Amino acid sequence: MKTVLVSAVALIDTDGRVLLGQRPEGKSMAGLWEFPGGKVEQGETPEAALIRELHEELGIETWDSCLAPLTFASHSYDDFHLLMPLYACRKWQGAVMPKEGQALKWVRPHQLKEYPMPPADIPLIPILRDWL
Repeated sequence: MKTVLVSAVALIDTDGRVLLGQRPEGKSMAGLWEFPGGKVEQGETPEAALIRELHEELGIETWDSCLAPLTFASHSYDDFHLLMPLYACRKWQGAVMPKEGQALKWVRPHQLKEYPMPPADIPLIPILRDWL
């Protein structure tokens, strides 16, 4: 089974809320909520992938030094295995804007479980909630 490396980030605002994005129609798992991020490309570090994805998806800039490793997910789907490091980020430049048509929502950590998420993301919720 192929392993896919995806980087994700818990963007945390000054009120302690976490940003979730809703997967748009036409993508696999459309309608589910997830942490921002994306696939790590060949020759890219997980941190570089997040910096690129945050710029492309949300129009914000951040730096390696602002990405704190928090935990990771390891989950087998039907046709691949997902390995996903989750970083925490409290500092970025620019206003968060949905650049790929996705819905965005700032959510309190104790409310994360109320949002339907991909199976790999669900075990991250209590870790993030307890950390914040």
